[in-house]
Amino acid sequence: MISDTRLELVVDSAEVSRCASLSAPISTQEATRTAARFAAMGHPRRIQLMNMLVRSGFPVCVCDLVSVTGWAQSTVSHHLKQLVDAGLLHRQQRGKWTYYSADHAGLASLATVVSVQAEAFGLTSHR
Repeated sequence: MISDTRLELVVDSAEVSRCASLSAPISTQEATRTAARFAAMGHPRRIQLMNMLVRSGFPVCVCDLVSVTGWAQSTVSHHLKQLVDAGLLHRQQRGKWTYYSADHAGLASLATVVSVQAEAFGLTSHR
């Protein structure tokens, strides 16, 4: 026996207004650029390098990064190049030495995509 049951859809007007208040997504071009930046941050050594450079507050010589990390110069340079190419670091040549610093505009572009208030999730800051 087939039942002819009909369901009535009840829509809460508050729910509709929340859906309607969404803003337009970022452009495809900006999404592609941002995805490349996140991909560049997808390696633990790059996270470590970025953390050191952001906290330093000034350009750091690649020789100092090699000394602090204990990694081979070629390894450090490879990871720094990935971060420069992604727009997350600035590179400056000073004689035979290369200095790196955080590109704050590049980092800010990441923050605009994932920035949330910890309180919204019932979390507190761990600073």
